[in-house]
Formats: sequence, structure tokens, C-alpha cells
Amino acid sequence: MMETATRAGCTAYEAWADERLQRCESLLDAWVPADAPAGLGLAMRYAVLDGGKRLRPLLVWAACEAVDGHKAAADRAAVAAELIHAYSLVHDDLPCMDNDVLRRGKPTVHVAFGEAQAMLAGDAMQALAFEVLTPEAGVDPALQARLCRLLARASGWAGMAGGQAVDLAAVGQALDETTLRDMHHRKTGMLLQGSVLMGAACGQTTAAEWQALARYGDALGLAFQVVDDILDVTQDTATLGKTAGKDQEANKPTYVSVMGLDASRRYAHRLRDEALAALDEVPRLQAHRLRDLAFKVVARDN
Repeated sequence: MMETATRAGCTAYEAWADERLQRCESLLDAWVPADAPAGLGLAMRYAVLDGGKRLRPLLVWAACEAVDGHKAAADRAAVAAELIHAYSLVHDDLPCMDNDVLRRGKPTVHVAFGEAQAMLAGDAMQALAFEVLTPEAGVDPALQARLCRLLARASGWAGMAGGQAVDLAAVGQALDETTLRDMHHRKTGMLLQGSVLMGAACGQTTAAEWQALARYGDALGLAFQVVDDILDVTQDTATLGKTAGKDQEANKPTYVSVMGLDASRRYAHRLRDEALAALDEVPRLQAHRLRDLAFKVVARDN
């Protein structure tokens, strides 16, 4: 009976995720302009369409549904989070950063379009994210402002960009676990946490519920990075869709290099359990999809 219920739960999640993945692709297709000048639109669409796990949009939608939030605002927040993520990947792959040639199973944007066009495509997607969040009608201006602040905080100096700066400065250095956690909390975790909070901002929450969702997003974001570090040394390039072993080759500190493979796996499961425990504190919320996503993030290593 339990096995049947588990299969049914998985089927329900897959149907939910498939529907939202299609919605994400449709919205990106509609809102990322093909006619931006001098081929810029082609580079932008190449960077963000037809690929990716879309975890950040899924987290936005799952959190919005947990609080019975404003669906149109959540659509815009989901797309904005994915645009920020896509821009960060384009810039991260540039020769001045990680100098990678493969992303999502195809040549990176600077390989396909040149470095200057890749830089501009990233810049344009970053700006477009905030344009998407601020429509002339359909979303209350106060909510627009709140969503913009959450996304800017997650992606700027205190979040993703700051984490990238620490990451580049740490090449060839031995980091302790606390410093590594802070780096990845900023570089990867804050945009994932920000996606959860943007979804939650589309509805009404108590202070305790907001804090619980923030703790969920923090733990999930770190779990995602730990699993990414594991996959970098356990999977091949064809499976990953990006260059395997890149971090080790570049002498970058990772959870695996600091903690070891088995300890990293245990840590990923502990972080997943921390995320789930945070949701247990707020039983009023309809957080079953957030729970599903916590399991899915860690199950990538299976």
C-alpha cells in the first residue's frame, strides 16, 4: 500500500513539474525577444531556451502554491529568476571566469556567438528579469517592488555576484568548511532561497512562516551545490551536459575536496532533512511540492 502511494505521489509530482516546465518554456519564448538588435536576441534565446532543470521557477511556483499566492505575479517571478540564472551561466562560462565550452549539452554562448555578444546577452537578460517583474498592469506595484528587492539581493553583491567573486579569489586555496559554505550560500544558495521567497511573497505569510521558508531555501540551496560538487567528480560530460571534472582541473575548492565524497553525500542528505524540518514547523502551508523538490535535488546523485 505504501509503495503504491509513493508511486502515485511521484506521478502527481511529475505531472505537476511537466506542466510548469512547459509553462516556463512558453513564457520565456514569449518574453525573450528574438528581434533584439544585431543578433542579440538570438544569443539571449540560445542561452535560456530549450534546456535546464528550471529548478528556480519550480521553487517559485511551489512556494506560491504553498501560500495560495498571486499566480500572475508568480509567473513573472519564475521567469525573472530563470533569466538571472541564465545570465549568470553565460558570464560564468566566459574565458575571464571559468572558460568553459559546454553548457546544457551544447557550445556555450561565447563559443557560439563570440565573447562580446555573450557578455551583452548576459547583461540584457539581467535587465530583462527586472522588466518582467514590473508590468504596467496585473501585479500590484508594492508586490513588484518587493519581488525586485528579493531578486536583486539574491543576485547582487550580497548574493550570487559576491559568491562568484569569492569563488574566483579562492582558486588554488584551501578553504575550511565554514568559508566554503558561506561562498556557496552566496553563489548558488541565495538565488534558490530567493526563488522560494519570491514565490512566498506572492501570497500572505506570518513572520514564522516566512522564516521557515527562508531556512528551507537556505538548506536546499546548499544541498543543491553539494550534489553539484559530487556530480562533478562522479558523472561524465555527456551525462552532465557540461565539462565534468572542471572544478578539480581548475583547482577550485569544493565540498568533495574539503569533506570527501562520502561525507559530502551524508551532508547533502542532512541538508535535505533540515529543509524538510523547516517545512514541518509550518503545517498550515500546502508545502508538498516544496517537499518533493527537496527530495529531487538530492536524488540527482542516485
